Amino acid sequence: MNWLRAAEFKVGLMVIVVGSLIAVMSMQVSDDPSYLGRSKKAWFLLPNAGGLVKNSAVRSAGIPVGVIKDIRLQDGMARIDITIKSEVPLTTSASVEIKAQGILGDKHIEVYPGSPTDPPLEDNAQILSIKDGAGMENLMAQVSDVASSLKEVAKNLKEATSEDGTRAHVLGRIVKNIETLTGDLAQMTTENKDKIGDIVDDIHGITANLQEVMNDKSDSGLKETWKKLSNTVKNLDDITTRINKGEGALGKLISDEQTSENLTSAIDGLGGMLDSANRIQTAFEFRGEYLNEVGATKSYIGVQIQPGLDRYYYIGVVDDPAGVVETTKTEVTGPGAGDVGPGSYTEKKTYSNKIKFTVLFAKNFWDLTLKGGLIENNGGFGIDYYFFRRKLKFTAEAFQFSETNVRSSLTYNLYRGIFITGGINDAFDQQGARSSYLGAGLFLTNDDLKLLLTKAPF
Repeated sequence: MNWLRAAEFKVGLMVIVVGSLIAVMSMQVSDDPSYLGRSKKAWFLLPNAGGLVKNSAVRSAGIPVGVIKDIRLQDGMARIDITIKSEVPLTTSASVEIKAQGILGDKHIEVYPGSPTDPPLEDNAQILSIKDGAGMENLMAQVSDVASSLKEVAKNLKEATSEDGTRAHVLGRIVKNIETLTGDLAQMTTENKDKIGDIVDDIHGITANLQEVMNDKSDSGLKETWKKLSNTVKNLDDITTRINKGEGALGKLISDEQTSENLTSAIDGLGGMLDSANRIQTAFEFRGEYLNEVGATKSYIGVQIQPGLDRYYYIGVVDDPAGVVETTKTEVTGPGAGDVGPGSYTEKKTYSNKIKFTVLFAKNFWDLTLKGGLIENNGGFGIDYYFFRRKLKFTAEAFQFSETNVRSSLTYNLYRGIFITGGINDAFDQQGARSSYLGAGLFLTNDDLKLLLTKAPF
């Protein structure tokens, strides 16, 4: 059936498939690992669940790994049901800690997976080790301890300064020594009255000199300096008066409630934006593939932005040595033309370099990833499937459906983002660029970049 091979049918089919995938992915985006993802459940009991909110994040080492599924009453205590990503290795020694997120009482759950040598924790089992280090209750308990300590200090001070207890404490002995010192000073002043008189005369001379400085009329005199200081204080008083009246930008900021609310909202928005940016995981990919039939290397530079556990965006630039393929046909003539028959031709392919762009949205389903968008300047979609604990990845992509380019590859992660890859490009030779290839690359996450920057010699 020729209409199945028509370009319009292929383009229409591609639009329906990609549109359906994007619609399903958009409706299923969720940070909950139990929704279209592998997860495990656990629960624990708390005497007080104040500050915890259903569907809020559960963290491990500060990284979101799950959510609070339910909070309900059980045997007079609060039962907290959580769902954790299956990749977190919970064991029987696992524990949770309730941590505060601020001074307003908000809390979140921090999960500690436990010793890796212990048996794994069964699904939907209870976590027995609970630490509650957050909340105003603990703060009030500490304040109570401080008040008790102050009460004890006051009691000791009273005993030290009483008539009968001056020697019972160090402070009492200090007070007694001060009393002895004042007695010695009184005796010394009585025995040295003449010398004290001389000291008084010297002080009188100093005050006379100070009076001369006060009467100095020059610009460097003390009176002029005091006058300038008085003017400065007056100006400062005028400024504070205007601020209290709400005049000027600073005055409006302090006295106008609407301005204060706008500033508070702006600060909250900036804080939320920075918090969201901190949760986004970013990675950089550098890859080169040698095209065997073309005899040149195809280079890739890309950025992967992952705002959630189950989805990511990819933006890349491709330097393709076979981006443009031109085929030249030459009619066979001459003495040997009769052997191949009349009207025979020879073909010669010429490859030209071209810069291409890739923009993809991808959705993870356990070990399967579906992706779609712009692949090398053309609409397309693809799949990734992981084997051997995500060390080996199979990839298949289809794009440019007018002359469909089908590409497949296998990628193996050697060590900490260093990988090798191999496969075939334009498998059906629809664009005249079919070629097997072999390459290698580097995949760096933002954590890898932080480690490299901290280890740099500069």
